[in-house]
Amino acid sequence: MPDMLNADLHCHSTFSDGTLSPEALAQRARERGVQLWALTDHDEVSGLDRASAAAAQQGLAFLSGVEVSVSFGETTVHIVGLGFDWHHAGLREGLARTRGGREQRAREMAAGLEKVGIGGAYEGALRYVGNPDLISRTHFARFLVETRVCRDPAEVFRHYLVEGKPGFVPHRWARLQDAVQWIVQAGGLAVIAHPARYHLNGGEEHALFSSFKDYGGQGVEVVTGSHFPHEYAIYADLANSFGFYASRGCDFHSPGESGTDFGALPPLPHGVAPVWQALEGRILHPTNPNPPPQAAVH
Repeated sequence: MPDMLNADLHCHSTFSDGTLSPEALAQRARERGVQLWALTDHDEVSGLDRASAAAAQQGLAFLSGVEVSVSFGETTVHIVGLGFDWHHAGLREGLARTRGGREQRAREMAAGLEKVGIGGAYEGALRYVGNPDLISRTHFARFLVETRVCRDPAEVFRHYLVEGKPGFVPHRWARLQDAVQWIVQAGGLAVIAHPARYHLNGGEEHALFSSFKDYGGQGVEVVTGSHFPHEYAIYADLANSFGFYASRGCDFHSPGESGTDFGALPPLPHGVAPVWQALEGRILHPTNPNPPPQAAVH
């Protein structure tokens, strides 16, 4: 595939914390000029059967995807997996363990909110997800906006859902090593999602990138809806210095919430190696939706 491709390899559906179905996302991506699409729900691959079928119907090339929540030191980091076998037992078992603590965490968040006079938050948040295994801070934010406690999700996070605020509850996610290995063993390629968002200092970021590479990680998101334009060049340079492939994705969640929509991102900077070139054999094309199983990308 060419370097200059309108690829969007990071978004979320109703199977995690998005508000659109896989079918609606595929249509939206195609209407906005996306040529290669991946659905990357949080710690969940149950939407990929529908997403791959919808992509084929829309004439979109498709990559399987997931976004795994990882604890790295005191920071929650997200690792995107691309181009893997989403029926792989080891991957699915690992993701199930990662999801396992969400319900208890959510109940503790609701209890914290109740102490400051916000009742019914757990039940309210659950209306937006339907499955306690996938409940997240985003669903609480939507409830607090719906009930006019806050004007928008950003205000909810500032006042209620970050460290030191009433609804914040830390959670231990997967280990970095485990997340990368689940993806690689399922035949995929692991990518550090939106690295600028973690606000790591230089030493911490180098430790993350180095450990990630040691464990078998091969990519980093360079152009993403979570980066400012000046950060594209910074992470393009880091991708090249670590020998990583560069990825691109808007991190779309909802028409009413996401700052960046499909088709709105600039192309990858010149001089990087696009991640889709490494995954050519894993792309599901509309004319060939069932390529033969392949080994991990090297």
